[in-house]
Amino acid sequence: MKFKAEIDIMPLEALLDPQGKAVGSGLKNMGIENVSEIRVGKHVTLRVEAADEATAKAAVEQACSKLLANPVMEFYRFELTGEN
Repeated sequence: MKFKAEIDIMPLEALLDPQGKAVGSGLKNMGIENVSEIRVGKHVTLRVEAADEATAKAAVEQACSKLLANPVMEFYRFELTGEN
């Protein structure tokens, strides 16, 4: 079976987010004042071929925890959908 994983990786809430701060400053410089608490992260899409959904989830979990996200500074969440 084929699955598609949509993964969001974000900086931990307790840590400063320099990219988010830079985006916030840029928006204010453009006159966009009504936004706050900007956090910048990554979005990763990948396809997994696995025997079942549990095996696909395990593969995505392993990819996230071992390579895609730095658990010291980031958290991740993903959504897995089946594909035809």
